[in-house]
Amino acid sequence: MSLCAECFNNGDHTGHDFNMFRSQAGGACDCGDSNVMRESGFCRRHRLRTGENIPLIPRDLLLMSEMVLPRFILCIIQYLRDGYVESDTSTERDLQKVLQQLEPQISFLEELTKMGGAMRTVLTKILTNQQAFKELSMGQDENLYAKKNYDKYLSALKNSGLVSVEEKGQSAAADVGVGAEGGAGAMVLLGKMTCFFFEDQDGGQSVGQRKRVKLSSSTKDPCIIESLKHKCFLEELLFWTIKYEFPQKMVTFLLNMLPDQDYKITFTKTFVQHYAFIMKTLMKSHESDTMSNRIVHISVQLFSNEELARHVTEECQLLDIMVTVLLYMMESCLIKSELQDEENNRHVVVNCSEALLKNNTYWPLVSDFINILSHQSVAKKFLEDHSLLMLWMSFVSFFQGMNLNKRELNEHVEFESQTYYAAFAAELEACAQPMWGLLTHCKVKVSLTHRINGTCNTLKLWFDTPAPNQVTFHLPLHRYYAMFLSKAVKCQGLDLDSLLPDQEMLMKIMVHPLQIQACLSEIHSNMWVRNGLQIKGQAMTYVQSHFCNSMIDPDIYLLQVCASRLDPDYFISSVFERFKVVDLLTMASQHQNAVLDSEQERPMLEGALTFLVILTSLRIHLGMTDDEILRAEMVSQLCMNDRTHSALLDLIPENPNPKSGIVPGSCSFEDMLSAVADFKAPVFEPGGSMQQGMYTPKAEVWEKEFDPIMVVLRTVYRRDVQSAMDRYAAFLKQFGIHTGNPWPPYKERTPLHPCYKGLIRLLHCKTLHIVIFTLLYKIWMDHQNMSEHVLCMVLYLIELGLDNQIQDNKEDEEPCIEEHCHDSWFPGTNLLSNLHHVINFVRVRVPETAPEVKREAPPSTSTEASSYGQNLREAQVFSLVAERRRKFQEIINRSTTEATQAVRPKSSSTRWVPPGTPPQLVTEILEIRESMLSLLIKLHQKMSSKQNSLSASWLEDIESNRLAHGDGITAIERILTKAATRSCQIKRSIQDICGKVCPPVPPKKNSPTDKKAMDKEERRQRARERQQKLLAEFASRQKSFMETAMDVESPDTEAAMDLGASEVMESEILYDCVICGQSGPSTEDRPTGLVVLLQASSVLGHRCKSTEPKNLPTSDEEHVYPADTCGAANDVRLTLMQQFFKDSSCLQSVSIGWDGGVYVQTCGHTLHIDCHKSYMESLRNDQVLQGFSVDKGEFTCPLCRQFANSVLPCRPGRGTEAGTWHTPTNKKTSVLVKEVEELQEKPGLFPTESNLSKEMALVIKDIKNTTQKKYMDYGRNPGSPDNDFLFMYSVARTNLELELVHRGGNLCSGGASAAAKRSCLNQLFHVLAMHMRLYSIDSAYNPWTKLTQIVQIKEAEPEVPMLFRDVPSLLIIFVLTMPQPLRKEHFTCVVKMLYNLQFTQALAALSTKFSSEERQAWSTSGALKKSAANSDKSFEALLSHVISELSKDKSVYKVNSEEATMVSSSVWSPQSIEFSLQQFCLPFLRLSCLLQHHLYGDNLTGCLEEEEFASLAVCLGLLPSAPQPANTVQSASCLEWPVNTFDLVTQWGAEVKGLSQIHADESLTLLVHDPQWAAPRLLQLPDNYNIIFQYYHRKACSACKKVPKDPALCLVCGAFVCLKGVCCKQQGICECVLHSQHCGAATGIFLLINASVIIIIRGHRFCLWGSVYLDAHGEEDRDLRRGKPLYLCEERYRVLEQQWVSHTFDHINKRWGPHYNGL
Repeated sequence: MSLCAECFNNGDHTGHDFNMFRSQAGGACDCGDSNVMRESGFCRRHRLRTGENIPLIPRDLLLMSEMVLPRFILCIIQYLRDGYVESDTSTERDLQKVLQQLEPQISFLEELTKMGGAMRTVLTKILTNQQAFKELSMGQDENLYAKKNYDKYLSALKNSGLVSVEEKGQSAAADVGVGAEGGAGAMVLLGKMTCFFFEDQDGGQSVGQRKRVKLSSSTKDPCIIESLKHKCFLEELLFWTIKYEFPQKMVTFLLNMLPDQDYKITFTKTFVQHYAFIMKTLMKSHESDTMSNRIVHISVQLFSNEELARHVTEECQLLDIMVTVLLYMMESCLIKSELQDEENNRHVVVNCSEALLKNNTYWPLVSDFINILSHQSVAKKFLEDHSLLMLWMSFVSFFQGMNLNKRELNEHVEFESQTYYAAFAAELEACAQPMWGLLTHCKVKVSLTHRINGTCNTLKLWFDTPAPNQVTFHLPLHRYYAMFLSKAVKCQGLDLDSLLPDQEMLMKIMVHPLQIQACLSEIHSNMWVRNGLQIKGQAMTYVQSHFCNSMIDPDIYLLQVCASRLDPDYFISSVFERFKVVDLLTMASQHQNAVLDSEQERPMLEGALTFLVILTSLRIHLGMTDDEILRAEMVSQLCMNDRTHSALLDLIPENPNPKSGIVPGSCSFEDMLSAVADFKAPVFEPGGSMQQGMYTPKAEVWEKEFDPIMVVLRTVYRRDVQSAMDRYAAFLKQFGIHTGNPWPPYKERTPLHPCYKGLIRLLHCKTLHIVIFTLLYKIWMDHQNMSEHVLCMVLYLIELGLDNQIQDNKEDEEPCIEEHCHDSWFPGTNLLSNLHHVINFVRVRVPETAPEVKREAPPSTSTEASSYGQNLREAQVFSLVAERRRKFQEIINRSTTEATQAVRPKSSSTRWVPPGTPPQLVTEILEIRESMLSLLIKLHQKMSSKQNSLSASWLEDIESNRLAHGDGITAIERILTKAATRSCQIKRSIQDICGKVCPPVPPKKNSPTDKKAMDKEERRQRARERQQKLLAEFASRQKSFMETAMDVESPDTEAAMDLGASEVMESEILYDCVICGQSGPSTEDRPTGLVVLLQASSVLGHRCKSTEPKNLPTSDEEHVYPADTCGAANDVRLTLMQQFFKDSSCLQSVSIGWDGGVYVQTCGHTLHIDCHKSYMESLRNDQVLQGFSVDKGEFTCPLCRQFANSVLPCRPGRGTEAGTWHTPTNKKTSVLVKEVEELQEKPGLFPTESNLSKEMALVIKDIKNTTQKKYMDYGRNPGSPDNDFLFMYSVARTNLELELVHRGGNLCSGGASAAAKRSCLNQLFHVLAMHMRLYSIDSAYNPWTKLTQIVQIKEAEPEVPMLFRDVPSLLIIFVLTMPQPLRKEHFTCVVKMLYNLQFTQALAALSTKFSSEERQAWSTSGALKKSAANSDKSFEALLSHVISELSKDKSVYKVNSEEATMVSSSVWSPQSIEFSLQQFCLPFLRLSCLLQHHLYGDNLTGCLEEEEFASLAVCLGLLPSAPQPANTVQSASCLEWPVNTFDLVTQWGAEVKGLSQIHADESLTLLVHDPQWAAPRLLQLPDNYNIIFQYYHRKACSACKKVPKDPALCLVCGAFVCLKGVCCKQQGICECVLHSQHCGAATGIFLLINASVIIIIRGHRFCLWGSVYLDAHGEEDRDLRRGKPLYLCEERYRVLEQQWVSHTFDHINKRWGPHYNGL
């Protein structure tokens, strides 16, 4: 069911599960169709019952359309007839041209359908009227054009292979004749005749190539494929739609008509009638993909409706048509099967390399078939129609044995074909999906017996035993058989025996699935390595989650069925024979294997045992409920790895538990998930990579439900099994259950369904017990090719046997037949009784060189000789091959069928005996005298390395619950305990064996092996010691490295790196070069530099007054206004000043760099500048693809790999005055003011030409190149020194302000800050100061004089008044233009003088907010305090003076008088005034304090927010010490005036008054310059992503007025841009890149609307950052593929914002690439 976005949003779907997707080719909305959905789900528009009270449309209104439209439609059809030329001569382009010319006409029809029901009814009448078609279509006698036109139509029909039935009948008969003469084998297929005939299409020249097979069959009705007759316009219109390969416009028109019920029925019948023709056109088409999509768009609308589907099935034989069409389609690509031997093989199989299969051309037809089988009534009809079933079976048999692999034995295959993709897809889609569709309906009573017998009969006809080195993974007939058997037993309670064929047939059925299991092992043992990677691909696909339930599960189930009904000894020996490990199963220490190399034996043996464990323990089809299966699948996937919700949905097979749509009565996916797993919310790793929301298994799941066997069955990669075991070990360690290396835990199984009880006999058969005994013995003796895994599986089999006892022992015991050579091994078949049975001697065949061969002379005395002979008689011989052959013979003789039929399978049993065995094999007798029990106990001793690890009484002391988890020792103890509890005899045997404390006596003949084992153990011990030693050495090295690395970052060295940190007594600072490793000072000749990253930044410019972020607009009414940002405000201020004041003065009164300022950060590592140059040279010559551009000076720090693009030279060590230059002073303020003035007038010294000065000049050049020209030239005459001067001090301001932002906007937290680590302000100040000393300030215009003296105002071009100037800018200018290093007393003096100005500005700004009455009141009350002592430190007196000074020029206060009365409803109290003044001055104090910290290394002390003012004032020396409590401090008490306070303020006020030409409001703007800004924020996004998507994905771009293909949103300013849009390119640069330069000085953060991800543009590079919108399970949905509702993840968005503010995109995100201006 699908809905359009409009209907979806207008309906109520809360709590529903849905996927949103963008339809690529249109579609039909199902809203309002009660056949598809419940009426409660309709949207508001469709819910209104419109059909009831609507008046009929007057007849005359429609007359016109009834008259005109038939001609109009005829015109379209005639045009289509004319335009069509047969495809051999025409090209695609010709057809496209015809369609393009017809587009207006078809669009007109489409418009008509949108007019509503009445018009659709008219159209339906016309399209289905047969009379009108007859009259108009053929043309009357006199109309010659119509006649010719009609002939064209007929020829088109004929050329499409659609001829009359009679003709076709004759040709078919002729075909059969030819076939018979050709001597083809005719074969009866269930009463209908099918003839195969093979013919070499190349005339017999290409002998080596596969022959194409033609299949002529009279099973199908030729009418279905060949005949087609059109009776109305609709039929011919559809015919041409198909001929022209489904043009989109036509499809839309045909679909738009569907709401009309009459049309729907007629159209569906017409579609079915044309079905064969659709198939033919599809096969010829070059654009089969597009065509397939469009066909399915139509058919899904027609066949999803059960009523309609049933109607068409009954009336038009839809099922027959579909099956026949599919069969016909596949017949076009059949080849002869090569399974077994080519000569005698009569089977055909599809050729996977044909385009039909490779391109999935069959997909739309199969999809329709699956669709109609989903309706129960149709499926029932299909299952009851025997002949149709047989037709379908013959279709399925075409896939049986396809894509046969032959093992390459000599050299690597030249060309690896990738046809296996096609083969797996074909089996899944064409065979398995319809099967599952049918099986879902089998839960109700449908007679399955004939269905199963039918499959079985088809299987009988198809039968070939595979050759040893062949494998096909495709056995759909076997799988059909298996799944219908399973369903019959599980859902319908049928008796299995009544459904199964005889034993001989079961033996045949078992061969192929067993061959696949053996080949899986061979592939993993690298035996198929010469076949290339594709064979591994096949093995992986076979078990992969989408295929496993249709492939490996039915195969294993079928083998379980066979095993439960065949003789267990025969079955077990077949398994070991197929796995080629028979020769390995000998007691001898050496053997010869004719078919395996020795390194392949171990993995093959492990494979065979693992397979047996899976076979005997898997219960998927043997009694587990659907809920238990879902739980087991979920647990196994979660144990391998933590999984996201979508990955888990994808990994768990759809059947038998469909996750879409909950099966009634079963547990839902979500409930099950919450029962077995815990949700881990998405977290962030320190590296910046973002995790998705994951599900991880609960602790009790690990403890009780972890099933390694299920994990092995479901792993595609072997490493996943290891991963599951590692996670299991970690769990045991965490909960203190087991600390070592655990073994896979044993899991209790659900009980078997009674039908399959025979499977347990596998565990209780002598052959398996002999194998287990042999392997235990070999492991104990350390024979080669044994492994821990082998022992683990052997123990698992023993434990399974103990847990699954055969109940009816008595009946099973057959009388012992003497000649059965293996019966002398064990007395019976029960594992429990065989466990303690002692085996004394074994006769083995060994090579002469083996250590077992006797060297001494034959026995001399007669007694010895007789005992020797007795041994010889007693010794057991064990030969699986012989055993198997005898059993096989027995079954053949017992079965009723003639022995001759078994000839071929029988030959296979001798095949494994190596031809002409080498003569040097001799027979030896080994003395064993062990039982399985004694071997287990000895293995326990061996593993625990103790002589008597089990005391005689250990059974009483053991706690059984402790044995559930642990290693091999625990596993053996668990088995012994289980065996002892089940049998008293075993308990006694165990106590006897444990009681014999004597060390184990090695078997006599085996001393060399024993010695070898000891040597081996000793060697292992030594290796372990060596390893420990190496590890210890490595750890100590690592530790010392870490210590030195930590040193680099520890606070004391960092202080040393910050050139003015705490007092360092030695005269010079030493730096470590991270390239050459040498340590030394930075000198003029060989300077050292800090690795830095320079980047342009507009973060400061985006600050606003409000602390709340702006909202992203999601409707046309909402907007984001940029006028209130810091960047915009400062721009306005500078422009205003430049209108009225002298340019040079303006450029010293403000700072720039709010937008496009340069931010400098470092990783803290230093290097010699010459080392850096050679490092850059080596990077240039490096051919490896780097994520950065070396030509632009970019590199990564050689030590920490952090991104950088410049080196900042460090100042050489300081001179002798180091100790004194920042000692406190007792000089008077007036003296200091004079000294500062003198210092400023010292001329700047040009630095001597040295390497250091060159590097400094280069860094300045780098800084200038970092940002764009427009962010540097603000003066009236570009390139003037004033401009340069402004830019330089603004760089310092930008870096100070940004550090403040990084510290949270204040200095309350003190010195600790992540930003401080990245800061290199000290070195930066030095470089800037050196550069700025070249520009001396003209003493006449020096602001210092105006700040500290009463001077006369000159009437030249006015300068900016002091009250309008930006105080922090003045501070930085003063510090940078005075000679370095600056004494601290002078710095403090500058700060004090500037504080006076800042305070006065605060008073002036505050006074403008008063109402005129309040101003009057404050002015009067303050005037009284002027005469009092300390009046210069009282804000009231100063406020009164400021008000009176500014009132002289009435204009400033006039502007706001009306508004002020409105605003200030609250009265200003002294407290609120004090608070406002402090807030106004705080930004200046913070910057001064930070500057002092970097220049002099003063510590920043942390404090509470309300005490910040006092703390900073003390730190800067404005207050001698903080009063208690600190928050009572008065801002005015920090003032210190150099001259008469009121005179100075009067002078500053006079400057403002003297501005005659400036407007009052402009003057006010300049006066009220509030320095407080909130932290920069990205836009606030809505919680639900759908809100953004619905508004923006259809929004037109403001530049090009088109709807962008890839729309994007700037998250900084909300701009809507085209990503990669050619339409908005300017000078070759696409819009996103342009916007990033304009909005963020080359840093852009964009949300891609159609993908929900964020991309970051940084300069010339970009990266995908990830998504801030996650679904309910904490997962991203990149490209909106899954279409789940997405919600804003606040944490991620905060991380994104934080990376933007802290400028760390370059460091945290690793995957950068160049964008070439194309975004």
